[in-house]
Amino acid sequence: MAEKHQEEGITKPVSSGDGSVVAQWRDREDFMTRNGLNLRSFQRRPIDDKFVELDRSMKTRHLHMIAIGGSIGAGFFVGSGGALYKAGPGSLFLDFLIMGIMIFNVVYALGELAVMYPVSGGFYTYSTRFIDPSWGFAMGWNYVFQWAVVLPLELTVAGFTVQYWDGARDVNVGVFITVFYVFIILINIWGTLGYAEEEFWSSMLKLGATVVFMIISLVLVLGGGPSKGRYDEYWGARYWYDPGAFKNGFKGFCTVFVTAAFSFSGTELVGLAAAETKNPLKSLPGAIKQVFWRITVFYIVGLMFVGMLISSDDKSLLGAGGYIDVNASPFVLVGKYAGLKGFDSFMNVVILVSVISIGVSGVYGGSRTLTALAEQGYAPKIFTYIDRSGRPLFSVSALLLCGALAYVNLSAEGPTVFDWLQALSGLAALFTWGSICLAHIRFRKAWAHHGHTLDEIPFKAVGGIYGSYLGLLIIFLVLVAQVRPTQSPAKTLANRKRSFFKSYLALPVVMFFWVCGLLWKRKSWLRTPDIDVDTGRRELDWDYINAQRAEMESWPLWRKWFNKIF
Repeated sequence: MAEKHQEEGITKPVSSGDGSVVAQWRDREDFMTRNGLNLRSFQRRPIDDKFVELDRSMKTRHLHMIAIGGSIGAGFFVGSGGALYKAGPGSLFLDFLIMGIMIFNVVYALGELAVMYPVSGGFYTYSTRFIDPSWGFAMGWNYVFQWAVVLPLELTVAGFTVQYWDGARDVNVGVFITVFYVFIILINIWGTLGYAEEEFWSSMLKLGATVVFMIISLVLVLGGGPSKGRYDEYWGARYWYDPGAFKNGFKGFCTVFVTAAFSFSGTELVGLAAAETKNPLKSLPGAIKQVFWRITVFYIVGLMFVGMLISSDDKSLLGAGGYIDVNASPFVLVGKYAGLKGFDSFMNVVILVSVISIGVSGVYGGSRTLTALAEQGYAPKIFTYIDRSGRPLFSVSALLLCGALAYVNLSAEGPTVFDWLQALSGLAALFTWGSICLAHIRFRKAWAHHGHTLDEIPFKAVGGIYGSYLGLLIIFLVLVAQVRPTQSPAKTLANRKRSFFKSYLALPVVMFFWVCGLLWKRKSWLRTPDIDVDTGRRELDWDYINAQRAEMESWPLWRKWFNKIF
């Protein structure tokens, strides 16, 4: 039965979620082998294991920090500057708020599914299981492709980020790309634990820096800046009035959605990482709730201060050249204009760490998804290779090889290559998020069809099925909105066509993978009665769950809602 469901793209039955199968196996290995520190650790995991299983060394603290700070990177720290210049502070604030509402519902829908159905290596399987096996194939390969493109982009940005300092400008960017490339390889040698620790500490730095920035910004807005700086008097929200909150009208408003989507990319990794924790049932709900803090405090409040302190007419926001330029970061510019010596360099370090962190996340997310694809027969079987320390060795190697594309960006046509790679990865995440919402909707429908009730779901999305419908609607509107920026009257017809194709480049890539999946599996849209909601469900401690529910029933209404979000 398990093999039959595996062929249909349904996750194989697993243990109760505490990682006991893997934990017992790991206990038989010595410390060096468990942590990938000797040659023996690269050997294939013994074949007496009943099924391929990834490492489960990730702790709750790791998962919480991945949720709250894991995907904060160049899109937030640097890309927000270009978005501010194109659309103004009002559009920047509203677009990120709208995308925040969308991602909030996406992550809660993912959390509900992940608690019910433990998936090692790829939540795209929810698309396979609840929507369409061919679409699941497309979403899996789209996700691998997305991260394979992001890695060389982040390596390139990291190389140019170092050149912010005068002493590094005489060194070829390729040298810095190589240094960071080697660093990412070394992090992946430590497998899941290496990724988890790197994300934990880098997220701590990113979040700490953002909090410091917001405190300083509040002081500057109130006029408490140094006398030699720009903000030595009450500043307030003057830039919202002059040059204005909205710039370039509806076209500017639509432009920011791409930056917001790029900034939120990777938020879904918390669902992927949950499969490699010891007890996802206990650690995942708390981690999912951390996303609320990231959206409201770090994105919305942080960018509100950016819009108050930096003018949307500031030419410095454009940067120089065809790459992401840290000189264009509004977080760096605030320190410069305020006369805070050393603050710009501090923020540049934070940006550098953020960029490298996203590169590490790219290898992690892409490799785990590739392994899951191979386990379900959607990719060559060589990618099912799991070594003695729990690393999907060939999948990680495949993703790391893609990082070499960063050197292509250093050619004479480098900015053009970089631009197109960015276009490939730009809207790919929207298809992933939309699929999660649709899978959640179809799961709920099939759940009811087979006679189950909502009380049998241990962790429910705050917005329920309506939240997923809202998420789908926002994603659809964002995709439609991308038509407007490409149709500027100032562009020639050829440039408008080129701009339109670049904006929607992710769509033909997804459709190509969908056709491949259709030809491969010859299975399409699943009817509700055919959706299996029972196989592979997590075994739950209902005594504990019911006791928790009984306790919460006695709480006042405000505390119930507080618990749902926090």
